Amino acid sequence: MRIAILSRSKNLYSTKRLKEAGEARGHEVDIIDTLHCYMDITSSKPTVRFKGEQLPHYDAIIPRIGASITFYGTAVVRQFEMMGSFCVNESVAISRSRDKLRSMQLLSRKGIGLPRTGFAHSPDNIKDLIKNVGGAPVVIKLLEGTQGIGVVLAESNKAAESVIEAFMGIKSNILVQEFIEEAGGSDIRCFVVGNKVVAAIKRQGQEGEFRSNLHRGGSAEVVRISSEERATAVSAAKIMGLNVCGVDLLRSKNGPVVMEVNSSPGLEGIETASKKDVASLIFEFIEKNARPNNNKTKGTG
Repeated sequence: MRIAILSRSKNLYSTKRLKEAGEARGHEVDIIDTLHCYMDITSSKPTVRFKGEQLPHYDAIIPRIGASITFYGTAVVRQFEMMGSFCVNESVAISRSRDKLRSMQLLSRKGIGLPRTGFAHSPDNIKDLIKNVGGAPVVIKLLEGTQGIGVVLAESNKAAESVIEAFMGIKSNILVQEFIEEAGGSDIRCFVVGNKVVAAIKRQGQEGEFRSNLHRGGSAEVVRISSEERATAVSAAKIMGLNVCGVDLLRSKNGPVVMEVNSSPGLEGIETASKKDVASLIFEFIEKNARPNNNKTKGTG
């Protein structure tokens, strides 16, 4: 099969591993810089052009769309959907997962475990907003933050009020969530491929750090997950409409709660800790599902 990876850099670990794995399985794999694609969107025959040439037809597309280019990146994915290429993650699903508020509302509606969460832009009663999620300590997040940036743990109601007022001062949308203290600064990253958890790792934050992101110096180790955690991760992926994703869970006293569903999960941490060839499992999924126009939205969503 002819397969394209949409990625900003061919030197990223995940991009390199996907290309290696695909070629090892006999596929022709191209890496295309998403932002350098341009499209003819009004023609009866939709196309994508790159470096002055029309791109060939691809049997499958693997989108690696960074959070900072979600709008343009999903437009490119949508164009490939219109051209009949099978997209591992579709444009609508990527957009859905990138909107933290929308994704939490969808997960909540389907009964997925979540931390108690409040959403606000300019709350008239900050004290009530904090009280409504159980009071301090609370986690306050910028809606647009990624990789732990824009996430603050407020250990007292007074501190929480100050942080919320500061975010209000810069006109930011924020989420206020209960702090799951029993998680101990760790989370579980479940890597889902085709409605199956293919690998799981426990990520632990540095001493004194409540954020477990590997980008912030956290560590990772393989972990055995419960059937409830496995079912929660698979259900969250289905609700988002994602075929390949990372589902981040916390172990709370009330069972697993979902913190985030990541539509472009990195491969380095999960492959290194679990010793599993996750990249090859993604291509195995493509081989079983890549048929012309086998997208739910057909580029129209």
